[in-house]
Amino acid sequence: MLKRSARLVEAALRLVDLAALAASFFAAHAVRQRLGAGLPTLLPFDRHWPLLAGTLLLWIAAASLLGVYGTYRTRGLGTELLRIGKALLAVAIALAALGYLQKLELSRLLVAIQFALAFAGLALNRAAIRLAAHALRRRGYNARRFAVAGGGPLARQIVRTMAAHPEWGFEFAGYVVDGPAPDALDRRKILGPLDALERLLKEAVLDEVIFVVPRDRLSAIEDHVLACEERGVSARICVDLFANRIATRAVEDLDGIPLLSLSTVPGDAFALAVKRSLDVVLSAAALLLLAPVLLATAIAISLDSPGPVLFRQRRVGVNGRAFTLLKFRSMHVDAEARIESLRHLNEASGPVFKIRDDPRVTRVGRFIRRTSIDELPQFWNVLRGEMSVVGPRPPLPSEADLYQRRHVRRLSVKPGITCTWQVSGRSSVGFDRWVELDLAYIDNWSLWQDVKILARTIPAVLSGRGAH
Repeated sequence: MLKRSARLVEAALRLVDLAALAASFFAAHAVRQRLGAGLPTLLPFDRHWPLLAGTLLLWIAAASLLGVYGTYRTRGLGTELLRIGKALLAVAIALAALGYLQKLELSRLLVAIQFALAFAGLALNRAAIRLAAHALRRRGYNARRFAVAGGGPLARQIVRTMAAHPEWGFEFAGYVVDGPAPDALDRRKILGPLDALERLLKEAVLDEVIFVVPRDRLSAIEDHVLACEERGVSARICVDLFANRIATRAVEDLDGIPLLSLSTVPGDAFALAVKRSLDVVLSAAALLLLAPVLLATAIAISLDSPGPVLFRQRRVGVNGRAFTLLKFRSMHVDAEARIESLRHLNEASGPVFKIRDDPRVTRVGRFIRRTSIDELPQFWNVLRGEMSVVGPRPPLPSEADLYQRRHVRRLSVKPGITCTWQVSGRSSVGFDRWVELDLAYIDNWSLWQDVKILARTIPAVLSGRGAH
């Protein structure tokens, strides 16, 4: 009954959302007409029907792909609004692309107003639904009775967490113990032993069973999980299997095979797709706009010292993938052969080689290093997908071979032209601090963080701080 009601509520919510999107279109058209003074003439109403139809059809697809209608009983409003915002952004980008390809004469201001009103309408809708649902659940309506199979500290913590959030609508039925009941358990809240779970499912009114058992007992609960499935009772298995401090956990479905995923890298597919799109746009624009600078630099390098204009060097990319990094040559052609004779002058800590007044650097090389012009050819690496505009700097294979285990996670994301280290003093920052900055970037990655690093890169390059 609860599952059937949930499906009806979801279907109704989908219809309400479509109605809200349609209403936002009509409201946006009315607002745009009232703002007509000084603005381009708005096309007749019937010329904008493709915009409405496209919005509704693309919303259906985007909402499904981005999980807008997932379960939010135990999740905050912010999570739901974030998914809605991503879906609307995806729809807007798709509409812009379709409008450009089909040469539709759409008012950009109309589209902006429409999607602003759409987000406001959907957000208010979700907030109202949550307020109503929370109020009903606090009064015991739409409650889901659950039992916890287990009696250890984690099992008790789950019960306390559920009790602390009455708005989630969960009613604790009792513990199903595996073996002797711990002294800390309230005997009045023990339903029975785990071996008798099938009988308890018949006698007790249960909507869910949460299994909290040690790793070595996972195989023993298989029949009990099957018993829940056969009676239509939801079964949840506590996946706190490892005391990991870094990785985020998610349960995935591989064509019917459940997988517990532990990942330490950003996993937001939509945000990563936007990041890659920005990489392509920014790198292509940089190569085109900076073409005169690239040409002048190439000529200066050729006149200053013999050898190729570009320096090609093998670097280590994401998860150990080797690639050829491009830079403008800033050293004499025998620089690699002279490195061992200068090893004793290394000023950097860790598996990095840096010298402030490196005798291998040419006259032009000192200038293009100080201004970071030598890094500009790496926009080609970004365009090829080997690097990103923002990300940890790629090491040499010889440096990566000396990494300790805690250093290797720097290689878990695509390397970049600029990064937190680049805008924090560069060569004046020690290797251990460099790694800390890179790992903090990976753990807290967001598109906004990339934007902030890019904004800090320009003054850092102009000042030449830490560059040598």
